[in-house]
Amino acid sequence: MRTEASRAPGPADGNARRWQALSVCLVAAFMTLLDVSIVNVALPSIRDGLHASEAGLQWILSGYALTFGLVLVPSGRLGDARSRRAVFMGGLALFTVSSACAGIAPSMPLLILARLVQGVAGGVLNPQVAGFIQQLFQGADRGKAFGALGATIGIATAVGPLTGGALIAVAGVDEGWRWVFYVNVPVGAVALVLAWRLLPSPVYGERRGLDPLGLVLLGAGVLALMLPLAQEQEWHGPRKWLLVPVGGVLLAAFVLWERRARTPMVDLGLFRLRSYALGVAIALLYFAGFTAIFFILTLYLQNGLGYSALGAGLAITPFALGSGAAAAVGGRLVSRYGRPLVALGLVLVTLGLIGAWVAVELKPGRGVAWATALPLLAAGIGSGLVISPNQTITLSEVPFTEGGSAAGVLQTGQRLGTATGIAAVGAVFFASVGTRGDWAAAFRYGLIVILGFVLAALAAAIADLAATRRLARRAR
Repeated sequence: MRTEASRAPGPADGNARRWQALSVCLVAAFMTLLDVSIVNVALPSIRDGLHASEAGLQWILSGYALTFGLVLVPSGRLGDARSRRAVFMGGLALFTVSSACAGIAPSMPLLILARLVQGVAGGVLNPQVAGFIQQLFQGADRGKAFGALGATIGIATAVGPLTGGALIAVAGVDEGWRWVFYVNVPVGAVALVLAWRLLPSPVYGERRGLDPLGLVLLGAGVLALMLPLAQEQEWHGPRKWLLVPVGGVLLAAFVLWERRARTPMVDLGLFRLRSYALGVAIALLYFAGFTAIFFILTLYLQNGLGYSALGAGLAITPFALGSGAAAAVGGRLVSRYGRPLVALGLVLVTLGLIGAWVAVELKPGRGVAWATALPLLAAGIGSGLVISPNQTITLSEVPFTEGGSAAGVLQTGQRLGTATGIAAVGAVFFASVGTRGDWAAAFRYGLIVILGFVLAALAAAIADLAATRRLARRAR
């Protein structure tokens, strides 16, 4: 039988070919992560073009994140157990086709359906990227590869609003939103051809089980947790939160089953590795704050101050530039400095957000984009030192045969963090706007919640540093 699990990493494909293969993976990952944020600035255009309701617009955003998060762990496991190359290419093909369907959608129900399929496709191919890095790279090169992935994550998340605003400005308000989806089609088609040529093929070996009961329990648990978070603004009343304890029970049942399953979906022994357990916690907490920054800043600029979609996107560019540059550097430095580099990044993010808070206090009007540029640049540099180094450290002790499923768990934590952060920050933000009508104050209150998440991530990083020092003292 055929499986990639038996293929050891190494230079068998040649150094240049490994980096070429990584480039293909990063292009695909960039597309899927860009679609998390690029649609934000297109919502007014979609509302006018398809006469969409607020609930429909919410599903365009939350539906993508929901299905993306649901399939991360199962698809990572599938790539580990069967063929990362086949799973990656299948996800990429599905993402390209669903992007085209979203672009030509004549009605909101069809657009929402296309977005749900897009999310599935993105969740299928993303864990394979980390799996390929685990498989193809070792030592310092692995840190550089994860640095490139971290730069991709940071830039894709941050430049989404800018890219969407530019496309709408060029194509027009009425049809510009369609090009937000069409742009993926030629890129995806070219990437699919290159993936077929460059990605390593699986080798023959023993086929591993896929744990169907674990799949059902995990999927239902993640769905129960994410659904009320994703629909927090649209589902009124407290009853939606009853799904959260239901999700907790299902995930507890999943853990109990995985401990006795013959071929578990997730090796729970990974959480005995401090680097992995704390890395997942840091990722969850940091993404809760990191992605909510763009959410409330875009709302503040467009709805509160009347910025255009392009103007709002340009205002976030300093964060994108700082994040992309620092992630590439962080990937090269992480093997030397380790977790202290992540802690430094979190400190810089904290200082940058405090600087943005002060800037809004001093200049809350139309010039706020200029006032927040330098603080956002500092926060972006810090973000780049968090994302890729943390991912490298988190997966550093994971066997490459478990790379896809381990990355799937890590990325599921990131998606849960994103949903939690946007729900919590959004609740505070909209409550402030509703009671006072003060968009600047709402942005400041939202920043306070974001700072809480970032400081919690910093506390986890400091706990890891303290544990490392205790172990070092005992060894001496």
